Amino acid sequence: MAETTATIATTDATFEDDVLTSDKPVLVDFWAVWCGPCRAVAPVVEEIATQYADRLKVVKLNTDENPGVSARYGITSIPSLYVFQNGEVVKTIIGAKPKPVLVRELSDFIS
Repeated sequence: MAETTATIATTDATFEDDVLTSDKPVLVDFWAVWCGPCRAVAPVVEEIATQYADRLKVVKLNTDENPGVSARYGITSIPSLYVFQNGEVVKTIIGAKPKPVLVRELSDFIS
């Protein structure tokens, strides 16, 4: 039951390759299966991944399955959306937001 998605699942093992060494900005969606707001924002994150694929890479990290990266970045609230550029966190967005708000928050990276 594989779905075609624009987002990429990353893990503790692949995070460096997927995110830190990317040549374009990366939006990381820190989420968990049990998190209602995470499920609510997932379609919006998917739309952004599709719409801005040429400018922004979008990955999802399940915090329950990948405690290493979650701990490294101090993820205590989910959903947390972090933008990485050149291996550094350059923007953090905490909580589920509607698409217009997310697009505005990400405008520096997608315009």
